[in-house]
Amino acid sequence: MGSDVLPCYVACDVSLSMADHMDELNTGLREFRGAVHADASVAGRVLCSVVGFGERPHVVQRLLPMDELAELPVPGPRTGTNFGPAFTFLRTVIDDDVLALERHRLHVHRPLVFFLSDGQPTDPLAWPPAFAALTDPGWVRRPRVVAFGVGDADALGAIGTFRTYLSRDGVRLGTALFASVMHVLSTSRPPTGRTLS
Repeated sequence: MGSDVLPCYVACDVSLSMADHMDELNTGLREFRGAVHADASVAGRVLCSVVGFGERPHVVQRLLPMDELAELPVPGPRTGTNFGPAFTFLRTVIDDDVLALERHRLHVHRPLVFFLSDGQPTDPLAWPPAFAALTDPGWVRRPRVVAFGVGDADALGAIGTFRTYLSRDGVRLGTALFASVMHVLSTSRPPTGRTLS
C-alpha cells in the first residue's frame, strides 16, 4: 500500500428496481479493478468499500485494496430506496475508516463516494438533510460525490457534487470510476502530514 491512499466507496441501490442492471454494474466494477491494477501510479493507492442500500444500508465489503473488490449483491425484495439512511451511514463509515488509516500514519486524500441508483428515492423529504451532512464543507472528511445514474435515471444531478454520469448516455461504470479516481490523484496536492487533500 502506498503512503498516500484514496478511500473509495461504491454505494449501490440494491432495491428490486435495480435487478436488471446488476450484471452490467458488476462488469463495471471488474473493469474498474482491472484499470487500477494496470496503472502502476495508482495500484496500491486506492482502497475500496462496497455499500448496498435499499430500505436500509449495509456494508457488502469493508475498505480493502482493489484486488479484493467484491461484487454487488443480487437485489432482494426490498420495498424502499431510501437515500437518507445511506448518506448518514456513509458519513459514519468514512469517519471510522479515515481515522483508522490515519492511525497507521497514512496520508489520506479526501474520499470519493460513487453513488449508483436508478434515481427514484422513496424518502424525498428525508434525504436532503442527510446529504447536506455528508457534504458539509465544515467536515474535513467530506467526500467528493460522483453520481452514476442507472437506466433511465435523471434525478441525481443534485447528488453529484464532483461529477454526474448517466448510463443511458453510453458511459460505462468502470470508465467513470477510473476517470474520477485518476482526476483526484492527478490534481489534488499530495497530502502532507495527515491532513486530507
